[in-house]
Amino acid sequence: MDYQNTLKYLYESAPMFQQIGSKAYKPGLETTHQLDEHFGHPHQQFKTIHIAGTNGKGSCSHTIAAVLQCAGYRVGLFTSPHLIDFRERIRINGEMIPEEYVVNFVEEHRSFFEPLHPSFFELTTAMAFRYFADQKVDVAVIEVGMGGRLDCTNIIHPDLCVITNIGLDHTQYLGDTLTKIAKEKAGIIKEGVPVIIGRAQGAVKRVFTMKAKEKNAPIEYARENTRYWDMEIVPYSKLQEIRPVMDNAIQSMREMIEAMDEQSEEEANQMRQALLMLDLPDSLRALDQILDKRKDAIKIHNEMFPLGLFTELSGAYQFENMFTILKALATLNRLNYNIRSQDYREGLANVCQLTGLMGRWQKVHSYPDIICDTGHNVDGIEYIHVQLNVIHKTFDQEIHFVFGMVNDKDIRGFCEHCRNMPPIILPKQASNARFRKMNCWHWQKKPD
Repeated sequence: MDYQNTLKYLYESAPMFQQIGSKAYKPGLETTHQLDEHFGHPHQQFKTIHIAGTNGKGSCSHTIAAVLQCAGYRVGLFTSPHLIDFRERIRINGEMIPEEYVVNFVEEHRSFFEPLHPSFFELTTAMAFRYFADQKVDVAVIEVGMGGRLDCTNIIHPDLCVITNIGLDHTQYLGDTLTKIAKEKAGIIKEGVPVIIGRAQGAVKRVFTMKAKEKNAPIEYARENTRYWDMEIVPYSKLQEIRPVMDNAIQSMREMIEAMDEQSEEEANQMRQALLMLDLPDSLRALDQILDKRKDAIKIHNEMFPLGLFTELSGAYQFENMFTILKALATLNRLNYNIRSQDYREGLANVCQLTGLMGRWQKVHSYPDIICDTGHNVDGIEYIHVQLNVIHKTFDQEIHFVFGMVNDKDIRGFCEHCRNMPPIILPKQASNARFRKMNCWHWQKKPD
């Protein structure tokens, strides 16, 4: 078989959740363990970081992978679903798994896995783990497919677990309350393994705290003990203004050092050390990389980066993700990963290029601006709603909002948020068995 016929075989023989929904969902790890044994327990041959959550786990996975790449690690990245090419799911240092490997994997092992009738996700997880072992990655960032406790990625014993947040999604599989869903996500917490929790409060927080206590797992909440934090979305035009200010600051400090050299070598060395600690040249380089792409950015101020850290991911929902990402990276450093401040700067400024991330407030065209985003539940649309309203009010632009959703999502809840939006709403139906036919309660809202 060639690559396209191999994909056709996978899609037709292994039930794919993204295409057919509940018929493809296989809770439990029995098949996963059988596949894992057949392939020689490949996940035991490299370090792993396990990331779950209702929203944000894709952004967190890609960003952590990007920073680790910049730190010199050979990094596997397993995420789902793919947007264009199946191979997006399985990457090493941003490069997709080769077509030839996918073809050979299926041809060499189909006689074993066909009688098992694995789901599409079970099979692709086994493929990813075997590929990462074959290619000798140092560490793999593994995104949970759905839930956590019964997800087939949950056979790994990671260095770090991350749970981004809990929202009402996949309720027919994970439970119809936040606490029920939290219990499923908490299933990735392992004995003695540190865990970072993004957003959690009340009963949901108690679920995580109790599970971590049961597993003797050190637990940290991303927003706790953050004494000095400030974040803002900085438009491209404002980034252009910031750039000469930073350049002038660097030049002024260098001139001061030269002047001090003539008077006091000790004071000059202290100023050089201060310049190194502030990472101004690295900050400027990261800013230039974002400016070269003509992108907006989020600027982060905290204890580690008092003069700012820029990320090219500029969706409003990334504020929450950044708390989680930076807490996770700090924990990895305490676990003897070697991540420098310049690795943070380089990784956050180039997440998309380094890892192939797509669909996160992604500008695909200018004049007019066309933004693509994969937000697909009520929590996700809340952030998109806020950002669209800011754009509408700030720039007085007419906004057209095109969306499509599948039939197992809370479409009514989604549309309730849309009722308060300024743009024209244009529902879009895709050719997929899971996509819901647009009923009368979908609407087209004209601007005032």
